[in-house]
Amino acid sequence: MKPLIVANWKMNPLNLAQAKRLFNSVKRGLKNIKKAEVVICPPFVFISNFQNLSSNNLKLGAQNLFWEEIGAYTGEISGAMLKNIKCQYVIVGHSERRRYFGENEEMINKKLKAALELKLFPILCVGETQNEREKGETESILKKQIEGALKKISRQKIEKLKLFIAYEPVWAIGTGKPCDFEEAQKMGLVIKKIISKIYNSINFAQKIPILYGGSVNSRNGIGYIKEAGLQGLLVGGASLNAKEFVNLIRKIC
Repeated sequence: MKPLIVANWKMNPLNLAQAKRLFNSVKRGLKNIKKAEVVICPPFVFISNFQNLSSNNLKLGAQNLFWEEIGAYTGEISGAMLKNIKCQYVIVGHSERRRYFGENEEMINKKLKAALELKLFPILCVGETQNEREKGETESILKKQIEGALKKISRQKIEKLKLFIAYEPVWAIGTGKPCDFEEAQKMGLVIKKIISKIYNSINFAQKIPILYGGSVNSRNGIGYIKEAGLQGLLVGGASLNAKEFVNLIRKIC
């Protein structure tokens, strides 16, 4: 499969004019690139402005969703709403959602179920903090997060659609201190091992694409694909610079 490169703009940029410039610059830069699937995840308020600008190799995604389809949930956005503005992907369980908004495994599980039910392609984020890593808890944290997120989600449900898992060590996000390639490869194997035990199938686990995120840029991005053997990237800060982001993708392709 093509590597999946996801741009998470987070709460950026400040206005629609800047967002349009960034999106259009990326689109122009990717015009002749066909060996990667690229997804842009803007803030909710900008997504509808790009629904008619996506292309075969540039898709739209969202940074979050709520688990109910419609109702009295002030401030929330449902998966059905995202589908209506041509979103195809959605990030679920990002560490910033866990840290700042108190999302737990039960909530993430509901969101993942909602995404799959609505045929959105979920990108499930997992990863440990610096403190958890120093205590030697990385594997147990990943196990807890993955088991919790996938609770009562059948193998058949995942096979009918797609599920991507992004390993995003919290200590690497926005710090300029990315996980090294060897460690990222190891964590990818740990994640597949956890999935194989949940579903009692090594073959099934091998089919789940693993992405890396955390201080990814045009200098190191290719290493996570070529050396660590992962299937994609979740890019934060570097995705806000069109030239940097396109250069990252061109190196991979």
